[in-house]
Amino acid sequence: MSRQFTAIIFDLGDVLFKWSPNTKTSIPARTLREILSSPTWFDYERGRLSEADCYAKVGEEFMLEPDEIAQAFQQARNSVQADDELIALIQELKAQSNGELRVFAMSNISLPDYEVLRTKAADWSIFDRVFTSGAAGERKPNLGFFKQVLSATGVEPQKTVFVDDRSENVLSARSLGLYGIIFDNPKTVARALRNLIGDPIMRGRDFLKQNAGHLLSVTDKTDKHAAIELRENFAQLLILEATNDQTLVDLVEYPRTWNFFQGKGQLTTEQFPFDLDTTSLALTVLRREKELAFSVMDEMLEYVGPDGIILTYFDHRRPRFDPIVCVNALSLFYSYGRGNELQKTLQWVHEVLRNRAYLEGTRYYETPECFLFFTSRLLASSGDQELHATLKSLLKERVQERIGAEGDALALAMRIIVTDFVGIRNEVDLRALLPLQCEDGGWEIGWMYKYGSSGIRIGNRGLTTALAIKAIEAMSAPSIPLSQPPSPNLVVSPTPPSNVKSAAATGRHHRSKSLRNSLQWLWPGGRSSKPVEV
Repeated sequence: MSRQFTAIIFDLGDVLFKWSPNTKTSIPARTLREILSSPTWFDYERGRLSEADCYAKVGEEFMLEPDEIAQAFQQARNSVQADDELIALIQELKAQSNGELRVFAMSNISLPDYEVLRTKAADWSIFDRVFTSGAAGERKPNLGFFKQVLSATGVEPQKTVFVDDRSENVLSARSLGLYGIIFDNPKTVARALRNLIGDPIMRGRDFLKQNAGHLLSVTDKTDKHAAIELRENFAQLLILEATNDQTLVDLVEYPRTWNFFQGKGQLTTEQFPFDLDTTSLALTVLRREKELAFSVMDEMLEYVGPDGIILTYFDHRRPRFDPIVCVNALSLFYSYGRGNELQKTLQWVHEVLRNRAYLEGTRYYETPECFLFFTSRLLASSGDQELHATLKSLLKERVQERIGAEGDALALAMRIIVTDFVGIRNEVDLRALLPLQCEDGGWEIGWMYKYGSSGIRIGNRGLTTALAIKAIEAMSAPSIPLSQPPSPNLVVSPTPPSNVKSAAATGRHHRSKSLRNSLQWLWPGGRSSKPVEV
């Protein structure tokens, strides 16, 4: 597989090797660091001064004895230790690249100090080559040093990652087209490297497989309640729909109507009523016999409020209604050709969409993206022309308004899926989604729904990961030529040929042969977004 980044250039000191300026001499740590930032030391790093001449000159400038300086730096050298975890990560990334990834070191270090550094216990074989300021006669952040390294290695700047603890060095690297990462936190940088070098879809799928059957939902921690695991069916059904892999989920199936919970209710009444929301989702995902589905829909029609809007629970004592529940019920009815029986519900959903009533979420769902996502799912479930005429163009307007808005990984993934469905190329949110992939390959949890009475949020990393994969696949599908640079305004609405069905509408996406290559425009010149400062 062709990779977006084929080389990494690492700084050595304070990145791959740690040291301490605290010595047993009379020279304070602060003074030692000031010496390291002095013009005299810079000349020493460039090879213009010998070690003895450097110490003598520094002694005059800082009113210190040269022997004391030599002793302090000797103790500092003795404290040097390799970052074994980061080196192990580099070994792992190189092994996974099948020889495509090259790794270099580029350090402001004198030749005498480099000789000492090479004696430290570390796997130096990870480097294809090491460049020192002492040998180059140049030091970072001067562009001349960078140009020497680029010329000697032959790497393409746009396919090279540069990691350094100094912001000025990273800025110079970026100015030459490299992707720059400021080394401020080892875990954050490790995560960024995995996301840049690895295949996000492959890593995401590995996460799902490794946690198959255990992709449980969890509640948010509040002042009154600790976070707990929830055994519920709704997220499991959505994971199954997104992946078409029964082995990933753990469902408690019901013969007719369905319950959100797989057993007793949690953080609510233990005898929790069966609901139309989970039932609608289950019957559309699992596609039961038509006779059974019709029988359930007939029963659902008994739970319609005075406004003609379908309710949430199979319980007349709980006359709740929610626009997303309505959308999911509509998906069921339209998928079986009975959408005309819920026209007042459809009219209300249209008004919710038209007037943006969903912007702060709903009673049971956390984000506006949930409403937009399930609305696109409704449209994908049916080819009814009147339904599409009622909702699709308005859905396109509303989701385009959301592009670039803040959101967690689940909201971003949902937004990308919806924009793909309506024919909008959403590069902005994909840029925000990709860095949220964790080191284990899964995405950060996103909050999907919530308890209506307490507001406690519920999320599922498995669902977030499944939809993130689907979103990335949508953006790398050949129907949208992502190998092209982004448009100036970042969002365009391509007009597909009239004889080509929407990939989102058919539920099918085909990955391009090279995912990383197709997403290469996402990191022009090293720009990125959180969680790593770049």
